[in-house]
Amino acid sequence: MSANTSSAPFSKAVVRAMQKLYPKALADNSWDNTGLLLEAPFDPSRRQDNTVLLTIDLTKAVADEAIALKSSIVVAYHPIIFRGLKSLTLANSQQQTLLRLASHGISVYSPHTAVDAAPGGLGDWLADIVTGTKTSYDASPSAATTPAPQSEGDHDPFVQQKGAATLSVQRPTFLLQHHPSQTTLRLSKDPPKTTSIPHTRRPIVPQLPEIKTHPGAGMGRIVEFNDAQPLPTLLDRIGKGLNNPKGFPIAIPQDANIGDIKIRSVGICAGSGGSLLGNLDVDLLFTGEMSHHEALAAIEKGQVVISLFHSNSERGFLAEVLREQLEDTIEGEWQAVREEEKGDERLKEALADQEFEVAVSEVDRDPYGIVVLKGDAEENA
Repeated sequence: MSANTSSAPFSKAVVRAMQKLYPKALADNSWDNTGLLLEAPFDPSRRQDNTVLLTIDLTKAVADEAIALKSSIVVAYHPIIFRGLKSLTLANSQQQTLLRLASHGISVYSPHTAVDAAPGGLGDWLADIVTGTKTSYDASPSAATTPAPQSEGDHDPFVQQKGAATLSVQRPTFLLQHHPSQTTLRLSKDPPKTTSIPHTRRPIVPQLPEIKTHPGAGMGRIVEFNDAQPLPTLLDRIGKGLNNPKGFPIAIPQDANIGDIKIRSVGICAGSGGSLLGNLDVDLLFTGEMSHHEALAAIEKGQVVISLFHSNSERGFLAEVLREQLEDTIEGEWQAVREEEKGDERLKEALADQEFEVAVSEVDRDPYGIVVLKGDAEENA
């Protein structure tokens, strides 16, 4: 970059903070694409706010949100660029999002598997859930996440809308339930203490060579309980730890009943866990998603599979862990950047603003929701 071209100074502080918390060396760089994926030029005449927006997926809706917030940078867990691009055009929806953000001076950083591998990262957050280490909070769902009852045929392509001739086909009324986009209550700086179930844990694939600043890093986690846990107890623990989703898929051996199953060991992988968990000798595979045949092979071996939908195994981490981590770490990095750049007149106004905000997207969500038939919904209300 030329002397007159740079990204927003606050964006630099966010990138430094992310690299300190989750170094790129922790990522699986054999296939992953992590780091600063879009560095938007800074224009002092239309300066963005000192806001970083956290999201799992960088969709059009999240881009709209970032633009409305006047964010300087988006930290998107999943990389929006995985492979080399031969062009950037408006015809491709993801490229369109990148071009729109760049035009507004908004950069994009993606940590992905570095967060999975880090001690205290995503793998340990899921391990905390199954071991009862994580504190759960009851959050009242906001209006944006409370599903409204659908009239029969509303948004249903199989039923003609009002004013049209009525079809003979009758469809049940339904509720479309999406897991909330974020935890609606912030965690206290001094949260209530919880009792962790005695266990040991270790990475499935340890980080080699080990990074001195991040000992114990590695992909996935294996949890071994001192005493076998009833599966219903784990299901309750997972539901509370994920702030009570409306449901999630589970696969058990065909000759078993949920109430009779005991779990002594758990293999954990956020997101898509089939390849990492497939050869583990554990009782339970806890992940975001597995293919039909991967799950079938697991239950044929006597294992249980719990899948949360891909990004629902990741999203709660943003509000419950990453936001506070970034708030603490950005504070020092922002002070350092302001000191280093204080002689640049172009940045004078931006550097004078000491305040900043770490926001979690309110529109980010897994593409899959759960359709609950209205009769079932009323019975379970």
